[in-house]
Order: sequence, then structure tokens, then C-alpha cells
Amino acid sequence: MSDYRIAPVVDTAQQGYRSAPTQPGSRMARRAAAGGGASPMPPPPPPPPGDEPPRGRRGGGGSGGGGKMRVLAWVSIGVTTVMVAGSLTAYATFRDAFGNITQKSVKDDIINPRPPDTGALNVLLVGSDTRAGAGNARYGQQTARLADAGGKRTDTIILMHISPNRDKARLISFPRDSMVQIPKCKNETTKQEMAPRRDMINSAYNSGGVACTISTIETLTGIRVNHFVEVDFSGFKNIVDALGGIEICLRTAVNDKASKLVLPAGKSRLDGEKALGYVRLRKYGDGSDIQRIRRQQIFLSKVVAKATSSELLTDVGKLRDFISAAAGSVTMDPELANDPEQLIEIATSAKQLTAGGVQFTTIPWVPDPEDKNRVVWKEPDATKLFTSIKTDTEVATPAPSASAGTGKPKVTIKPEQVKVQVLNGTKTVGKAREVADQLAEQGFTVVGLGNYEAPGGVGLAKTEVHYAKTAETAPDYAGTLAGAVLPKPTAASGRVKVTNPSAYTSTTAAAGAAPKGAPVIQLVVGEDFDSVKVTKLPDSVKNSTITAADQKNVCT
Repeated sequence: MSDYRIAPVVDTAQQGYRSAPTQPGSRMARRAAAGGGASPMPPPPPPPPGDEPPRGRRGGGGSGGGGKMRVLAWVSIGVTTVMVAGSLTAYATFRDAFGNITQKSVKDDIINPRPPDTGALNVLLVGSDTRAGAGNARYGQQTARLADAGGKRTDTIILMHISPNRDKARLISFPRDSMVQIPKCKNETTKQEMAPRRDMINSAYNSGGVACTISTIETLTGIRVNHFVEVDFSGFKNIVDALGGIEICLRTAVNDKASKLVLPAGKSRLDGEKALGYVRLRKYGDGSDIQRIRRQQIFLSKVVAKATSSELLTDVGKLRDFISAAAGSVTMDPELANDPEQLIEIATSAKQLTAGGVQFTTIPWVPDPEDKNRVVWKEPDATKLFTSIKTDTEVATPAPSASAGTGKPKVTIKPEQVKVQVLNGTKTVGKAREVADQLAEQGFTVVGLGNYEAPGGVGLAKTEVHYAKTAETAPDYAGTLAGAVLPKPTAASGRVKVTNPSAYTSTTAAAGAAPKGAPVIQLVVGEDFDSVKVTKLPDSVKNSTITAADQKNVCT
């Protein structure tokens, strides 16, 4: 594992947005016009000491790390995550408690083409360390630049992806010093168009605000951002206290003057004040940023578990306090904040989102060859992670084999049981090999390649799946294959004629294990082919992921 130093950088920010219909006549709008209120928040506690991180080791190698993060902003993001994915379960009951949500519309400033929408819910979460307002001015060290400008910055960018059936969630952290291509954007102040450039990912917010941040994330990942939520950290202590504190476990005792934290080894329940000290703790363990970030992820996983527990959801008083504290700390796009139907739909589905279905992932990275103080995303691993998100468009339901009435038991057909011959029906040379590699990586048994000549000598417009008429269970195998391709092709009986057939040998994936006698299914790739759904992620992604349910008894 290689260690290297990260130079201090200017922190900027990102947020996301969803182009959803507004609800001017909604119940929320009518309540707002009538002066709907929210539960008052308790007065802010004394400010903690500054949290300006020192230059130090990033720690770890390229596949399992994350950017150096300012702790309070990072934890504030976690609070937002909990509010969106957890406490919205009670929105229908506690509408008034959401009256403190600040709204910001950015859709008119998004000037780049946007990815298509899917059945999933993707919310971009940004932690801002704005010093605007009396509450926020109390936290951290104020530089002259921020104090004079009333500005804000972020080094915390997280995309929260909730699956189409709303039973699983993955929170993807973007290292702040990732060098990426920023697309053309409007300057947030002057509204003048800015040219594309290569820069740190968090610079998008500094110059172009939320709209530029949305375009940057969408352009880089191909994922549609449905909504955005921005949070400052002034209400963090109140939120932790509203949850009744968070229990953590330490391997060794802590007596740290910088964070004013004194804790014994073993388990401790932290109130808001001590929680701030814990997540700011630097002089502990090996002192690396990576270890501290992992502690923060574990802490947030415990927050998620607490916020989605029956203990909170069934206690009306505690739940109202928690929602009020969270709502008073965030800014949302109006399409989310003013759409009761959308929020209630999220609320209903989010009841299934238990802590066991929440994962925290940092994009795999390697040092930037042009500047060792910066990082670039590890490829093709990062792209595979993004593909898994944008192809998560429906609940996977493997096709059962055996036709009804045969008396034979039904079995689930897995990808590795399906033999596939991939045919290129497009005019793009090498397309069959490209698609075959994608299928092999996801476990399918690819047995051959070839070409398909569409009538008229033009490229095949739409992808097709074909199977032999004589194979009794072939439609079931074909269904499993069709369900793994986007856009989903239609399966039809009758195989097509192949030109230039050849065997397939994978150089990147282990051979599948299709049973003897399994029918060979033809995938004819058309011009509309987008991708194969990614369900098996690279080891670098797995190694940089923790699951909330697994952190219950973890000592750091």
C-alpha cells in the first residue's frame, strides 16, 4: 500500500436535481400558503474547536480508498441520507415538521443533455460548510475569504442510489480531489457560459453552483440525478441528540485534546457533543485519512440503523424531533420538497429500506499520473460501478424453467446456465466481441461469435433474442438473457442465419457452467444496444464497500 501526501486545496461543492413536475396546487403548497409551521429546534450548543485537517497521509492503495474529507461536512451528508431514506417514512403523518426545508430551483441553469430517467431514485447529497448564518458561523475555523464572502465549499459529494423496488440503497462517495472533465456550465453569478475543463470534481460547485455539479456528475457517470439535497452541519449535534445518541465501540481508549474527546475502550453512547469529537478524531489508530473515513462510514451506518429502527419510528415525540432537526438543516429542489405525492411514495417504499440494505462505497481510485497529490478513478472498475447503477431499472426476476403442466419442478435459471451466441447486427466492427465480454463478466456462458446481415444491408435497428423452436425450455433461458440486456429485447422462436461464425474465448472472465444439453440462445446486437446489466462488481468496489448491518458490533 502506497502513502502519499495531499496538498491543501480549495474546497467547493456539488448537488443534484430531478426534472419532475411541480405541484403548485398540492397540499404542501396550500399548507405553505397558510403558514404551516415546524417544531422549534433547541438553541445551538457552544462551538467545537476548529476542524481544519492537517496535511497527512491519504493512506491505502488505489482500490479501496477515498478522498481526504472534512469530517463535519461528511457527517452532515449522512444526516441528509437518513432523512431522505429513513425519516420520510413518516412524511404523511408529520408534514408540518418539514416546513423548515429550504428550497432552491436550478433546472433552468442545466445546459447539458441529461441521461434518461429510470425506475430507481438517485439523490445527490452535498455537505456544505457555509458560514452564512449565525448558527454555521460558530463551527470550524473561518478564513477571511469565507467570512467576507459568506461563501460555502464542500469536499463531500455522495450519490444515494435507491433500487427500483426501494429495498436496497448504495451511497457512493466521490473523492473531492478527483481530477475529472468538467462540462460546459453557466457561471452561477454571471450566467455566462464557461468552457469545459479538466479540474477537481468539487470545483464544479465553486464556479457553476448546483447546476454545474449536476451536469458534472451526470456527464461522468451516465446516471440521471433525480433530486439534490444540500446540508450544512450547524444542526448535526441536535440531530444526534434527537436520535437519543449513537453507540460506538473503540478498540483503545481515547484522550484527545484537539477534539476534546475522552472515551474508554469498548462501547460508549455518544451524544451530539461527543459525536462531533468522535468523527473529528485524527490522532487515533494509524492516523491515516482512510482509517478516519472508514470510522465515519461506520458511524453513519449506525445512524442509518438507528433512524430506521422501530424504536424511533414508533415514538411520535422522538420522530418529530428528529425530522424537525433534519429538515431545518437541508436545502432541496422544489420538485422534491413540494411534491407530497412523490414524498409519500418514497415514504411508503422506504419502509422496506432497512439498515441491512444500505451500503457505503467509495469510488475506486489511483494516484493521478500528472499530479500525485490528486487522484483519478480506477478504470474500468469505476465505469462498471456506474453501469450497475444506471442499469438497475427493474427488479430482477430470473425465469423459471419447465412449462406449466409438465409435472416437472420449476428451477431458477442463472446467467451461468445460459449458453449464448452473440451476433453483430450493427455496422460497428467488433461489437459482438464487446458485448460478449460484458456478458461473460456477468457470468453468462458465451460459446460463439458471428455476424448477422439484416435485410437491405443496413444495421439492425433493435436488439433481438432468438432460440430454437424445438427446445422445450429455450424460452426460459432466452428470458434470462433478455432480462440482462438494455434496452430489453424481445425473445422470439426461430434461430437466425449466422455469417462468419467463430468460437469465443474470454480473456477477462471465468468460463460459465452451462449444463449439458442447455439450448444455445442467440443475441443479435442492434443499433439500440446500450449495455449489459452489471450485477457482479469488481473486487476494488467490493473492498471499498461496507454494509450498514455488518457494523453493529464493529470496534474501530
